[in-house]
Amino acid sequence: MHFEVIIQIIKKRREMLHVSQETLAELSGVGLRTIKQFESGKGNPTLRTLQKLTDVLGMELCLQVKNSLNIK
Repeated sequence: MHFEVIIQIIKKRREMLHVSQETLAELSGVGLRTIKQFESGKGNPTLRTLQKLTDVLGMELCLQVKNSLNIK
């Protein structure tokens, strides 16, 4: 899943919970400008940043890595 899709899911959850970008920034410790950039499709969030946002919104962030190299 690409970061753009993940950010849109986070944005929809934020809006569903009626949490403003400002409040999400305060509660997560992620800068307001950063959140605005992500939600407008700019920038690439780190996994740490995504974790902070999803924690505040009561979401679980899961990472799945596929082994396409047949490494055992």
